[in-house]
Amino acid sequence: MAFWVIQSLNGLALGGLLFLLSSGFSLIFGLMRVANLTHGAYFMLGAYVGLSALGAGLDFATAVLAGGLAVALFGGLVERLILRRLAARPPAQRALAQVLVTLGLAFIIADGCIWIWGGDPMPLPVPAALGGAVRAFGVVFPFYRLVVVAIALLVALALWLGLERTRVGAMIRAGVDDMEMAAGMGLPVSRLFTTVFCLGAALAGMGGVLGGPILSVYPGLDTDMLPLALVVVILGGIGSLLGAFAGSFIIGFVYTFGQTLLPDLAYVILFLPMVLVLVLRPRGLFGTRAA
Repeated sequence: MAFWVIQSLNGLALGGLLFLLSSGFSLIFGLMRVANLTHGAYFMLGAYVGLSALGAGLDFATAVLAGGLAVALFGGLVERLILRRLAARPPAQRALAQVLVTLGLAFIIADGCIWIWGGDPMPLPVPAALGGAVRAFGVVFPFYRLVVVAIALLVALALWLGLERTRVGAMIRAGVDDMEMAAGMGLPVSRLFTTVFCLGAALAGMGGVLGGPILSVYPGLDTDMLPLALVVVILGGIGSLLGAFAGSFIIGFVYTFGQTLLPDLAYVILFLPMVLVLVLRPRGLFGTRAA
């Protein structure tokens, strides 16, 4: 019994981290139609920035904010200076160029992190206030992982309120549903692009810092997390916050139990739900349009 409870809690913690990574990825994909393959690299870059902030003597909360702000600034520059220049190309050429450019940027970020921080895995310490373990019903579980789940739930609530209860959120939803119509009605689509891109990058960067004490920080963290985010977005539905939330925790459970019970088939178990969704419901579980 204890095994199932502990692994379920591990799945919740991983699901929380995946939501921080995939929620912004889903909105970027839904609004900008950009398969941003640098998103896993943003997660890793945020973790390294947070590690440096802690090394400089800052507290953990400030390190999380520093990771998010640094990656948001970098993401905004990428959108303004690079991705926007590709928007005028024909659709087929634009899609290919975006994939190649974002993939190339991911490699550049990965090599830059190795150059700056080295190639050895570095643990990101758990803050003292969030250390220790929770003991209940014969199960001992790290308190910090429960805090990560709580933070993910708070972020999900804040994003939902922002998208459903604010004017900017209404404009973002309109852009996700029909970008061309939104632009034709005079909505500031260009500024929305930058806002959503920075928001998605910030969430990824903050997720990297929060995930550091659980996953450690190491070269290749980006390539480990990006496939999970892609599966979440496809499973939940492009542009859907609810889809990103549900997909994150589904994949968190599937991946955790797959690695524990059937490690040799972990990736088969991970990608099988995505394949079934693509066959039976191409738009995803909560998507509003076909990908």
